[in-house]
Amino acid sequence: MAEMVEASHISFRYPAEIDEKGNQLESPLILKDISLTVKQGSFVAVLGHNGSGKSTFAKHINAILIPESGTMTVGGLDTTVTDNLFAIRQKAGMVFQNPDNQIVATIVEEDVAFAPENLGVPPEEIRTRVDDALKTVGMYEYRKHAPSQLSGGQKQRIAIAGVIAMQPDCIVLDEPTAMLDPQGRQEVLETIHRLNREQGITIILITHYMEEAAEADRVVVIDGGELVMDDTPAKVFAQVDRMKELGLDVPQVTELVWELRKAGYDLPAEIITEEECVAALGTLLQQCSDR
Repeated sequence: MAEMVEASHISFRYPAEIDEKGNQLESPLILKDISLTVKQGSFVAVLGHNGSGKSTFAKHINAILIPESGTMTVGGLDTTVTDNLFAIRQKAGMVFQNPDNQIVATIVEEDVAFAPENLGVPPEEIRTRVDDALKTVGMYEYRKHAPSQLSGGQKQRIAIAGVIAMQPDCIVLDEPTAMLDPQGRQEVLETIHRLNREQGITIILITHYMEEAAEADRVVVIDGGELVMDDTPAKVFAQVDRMKELGLDVPQVTELVWELRKAGYDLPAEIITEEECVAALGTLLQQCSDR
């Protein structure tokens, strides 16, 4: 499987600020020597508390930010090379937390067409891309609607359709469900999982929701600008004490099992879904009844 994203020892700080006396204040490093590879077609969740650097890392993938040191390549293209910028943003689309910040037109289909038009895609190809993208996210019937009339979840799906219309190999989503109600969250998650599963699009999901991360192929945890954990969801969330030290939660069923294990019950540590929890508890109850 080819490498979609490769970060090699990247560090980054924001521009220095000037105090009231005109002195330049050196900014702290936001990212510190991060090395990370994401394979094409994988689904990676990135976790970290506020200010950890996870959103800053995400913006490096789309070349919104450029590393102070180290290299970031996307589809084999170095983000520090200006001539690569256009191609990189075709390969890696980005969806932000607030869909209103990405919607630029007053009609849904015009908004989805905006990026392909700017890429110089022929009109007949744009029509096909827009229709296909809207069908992919389940919003084709709303193509003539005004985005302002849609729910938060629908708007976010329109934002995703706008990225899909660029035909990217990778989509980076920076907390796309943070402003949504449970139904909107579910709509968006189903959409991005379908894109990953059916179209092989690489998904990099920045999230605060542990249950969302539990559905990924891999979980990466960033703390204080450093990569501190990188493994399967089951192995990452099994380290409950470590996650709590980092100021992060774990899925509710994982915490339940953790509490039961502390109380002396013999349960597997690597449980992250309700189905796994029910099965393990059923086995435990059967063992108790057989004694």
